Amino acid sequence: MRTTVGIIGAGPAGLLLARLLHNAGIESVVLESRDREYVEHRQRAGILEQGTVDVLRAAGAGARMDREGLRHDGIELRFDRKRHRVDFPALTGGRSVMVYAQTEVCKDLIALQLAEGGPLLFEAEALAVEGADSGSPRVRFRYQGREDVLECDYVVGCDGFWGVARAAVPAELTRVFERAYPFGWLGILADVPPSHDELVYARHDRGFALLSMRSPSVSRLYLQVPEGTDAEDWSDEEIWDELERRFETTDGWRLDRGTITQKSVTPMRSWVHEPMRYGRLFLAGDAAHIVPPTGAKGLNLAVGDVVTFARALTYEKETGSAELLDAYSETCLRRVWQAERFSYDMTTLLHRTPDATPFEDRLQVARLDRIAGARSAETDLAEGYTGFPLE
Repeated sequence: MRTTVGIIGAGPAGLLLARLLHNAGIESVVLESRDREYVEHRQRAGILEQGTVDVLRAAGAGARMDREGLRHDGIELRFDRKRHRVDFPALTGGRSVMVYAQTEVCKDLIALQLAEGGPLLFEAEALAVEGADSGSPRVRFRYQGREDVLECDYVVGCDGFWGVARAAVPAELTRVFERAYPFGWLGILADVPPSHDELVYARHDRGFALLSMRSPSVSRLYLQVPEGTDAEDWSDEEIWDELERRFETTDGWRLDRGTITQKSVTPMRSWVHEPMRYGRLFLAGDAAHIVPPTGAKGLNLAVGDVVTFARALTYEKETGSAELLDAYSETCLRRVWQAERFSYDMTTLLHRTPDATPFEDRLQVARLDRIAGARSAETDLAEGYTGFPLE
């Protein structure tokens, strides 16, 4: 099998890249190790930056998002039982975010790819990327019980942290930067309408809490818990009780409870792999970088990566110049490190470390007071949250 671009991974990044390339008249083949049902139902991110929303619309993948997604023009910060709303459009020249689950983005892109795009092979396990530093890289993969080879002009690894693409980058050329956090998120899905119409980020002496949603009838909520916590150690009643404590305000706001349908614990870390390109292999999304979920940046960073690659390859097709492809890693990493910085700032602003001192507690509150009281600080948060420009 031969194609121009071999894409490993049918998450939102790989699927969007295939769509962008199709629209530019560039062939691709997508290899996904899981089956379609799994891809369309794995719970991940739910907040789309303004730039991501614009890209999906321009790619012809935004119709259902615009019908069913929930536009949000701000978030609420809670601390010391006080509430402060950050108004995104007023601070960013009209930018906002969209609540639309990754599962729905994948469903939309899969339907488009199967109807209009190139081959999308589910249960096709990529085994290795070979010849990345040559003019003809290959992806060895297993499909329908036998091994095959996908010959490409370029390979893009959208196969996540545990995928095979990154292993093709020689260790001596690699630099890794990481930070592990001594806490995680206990997340729940609950069949209850959200108790607030925008996301609520709460800093509390007992730990962080987040009120989010997946739809007008399904709430998504999170609690900061110690690293290594087992979700089953928490009863449903204990979870709701703790959420109520951390969201408590002085104005009598109430948290509505409902049936918890899913709960899990997500570890927290920051991680970046440099470079994001080796020869004709390009890394995108979690294959190259991970952010703590506090800043809602993971999916959006992956979108930025594949937009950068698609633009660069289209530029080469139209001009014959590989200038933008050669700059891929540097271009992406500028945005990646800004997102890492923002996510780290949000995480350290709102979470309490196990060994936090009273001095550090007061600093957190002072930082939140600064955001609530100074337009410049509030603008910096709003600009970071709604998204850094797609170069």
